[in-house]
Amino acid sequence: MIVSPNLNYLEEISENDISFQRKLIDIIKEEFPKEKKSFLKNVELKKFNDASENIHKLKHKIHMFGMNEGYLIAQQLENELRENKINSYPQFMVVLIRIENFLKQI
Repeated sequence: MIVSPNLNYLEEISENDISFQRKLIDIIKEEFPKEKKSFLKNVELKKFNDASENIHKLKHKIHMFGMNEGYLIAQQLENELRENKINSYPQFMVVLIRIENFLKQI
């Protein structure tokens, strides 16, 4: 089961500094859509090595939102893409959609 995103990790590393948390969230809100779009384009164009690099960036954001299983899925797909495979793509898309919806709410 893929858990929903949360702010627990951000709260922990920021020691509950709301201003710092807000800065991190704002950066993620700016970067995430661009990185997702680039990933999707690279998959569509079958540029799997580039898509793997996109995931490398995205998986850190997945981790920041406490989605450990999502992080493992990202890691798995990152490795698959290096072998021109996309078996974990559907599960990874669930993770991306959950983060995207979460970012709209915070």
